[in-house]
Amino acid sequence: MADARAASPVIETASGRILSTLNWLRAGVLGANDGIVSTAAIIFGVAGASANHATIMLAGIAAIAAGALSMAAGEYVSVSTQRDIEKAELAREKRDLEEDPERELNVLARLFEQRGVERALAKDVARQMTAKDALSVHARAELGIDPDAVTNPWAAASASFVAFTIGGLVPILAMLLSPQPIEIWVAGVAVVLAMAMTGVISARLGHFPVVPSVIRNVGGGLLAMAVTYGVGKFAGTQL
Repeated sequence: MADARAASPVIETASGRILSTLNWLRAGVLGANDGIVSTAAIIFGVAGASANHATIMLAGIAAIAAGALSMAAGEYVSVSTQRDIEKAELAREKRDLEEDPERELNVLARLFEQRGVERALAKDVARQMTAKDALSVHARAELGIDPDAVTNPWAAASASFVAFTIGGLVPILAMLLSPQPIEIWVAGVAVVLAMAMTGVISARLGHFPVVPSVIRNVGGGLLAMAVTYGVGKFAGTQL
């Protein structure tokens, strides 16, 4: 039992990587959902002002470009800040290991003890793991940071850009592939189906009930489209 507990940092590292992957997938789904709702809301707002087909399409394309770039820039800044913090923490941990390795060894052993490992075994496990890769072991156990998987701001920004663009293309393609007299209604149906799908995927990835997730997604999207349509209708008659 103690040996299994001693191996828990390795298991936790693997679990952490799986969780990180799921978080990236969930972020991608949510980014796509943002693209769907934002683009559809703008399209419906412009359509509410009785704009023609070309104007509505131009507004939708501009919404995708602006939204995707904004999402990418925001994600880049956010993840860059997180990366700087992680690198600073790793540098501090490396310095502590160089200046006072015995103290750091005791800290790691105590962490293993808190997980249920006997004191003598905890010290032995800490010593063996430190000898293999001190910084990696201490960073994961003490800081929850994997030195080999420090966050990448460019990857995050690219993922956000692509996810938002894919989501935004849903109402645009629906309008392009449908007869102009009913294009806005076809786009509305496509958006509702897409939001329901992202709700299902989010629920599956997060292991929570599907129905509430779908209701939140669809309800929020319909509300956004209805409000922007009303705003466009009002503005179109007043300007």
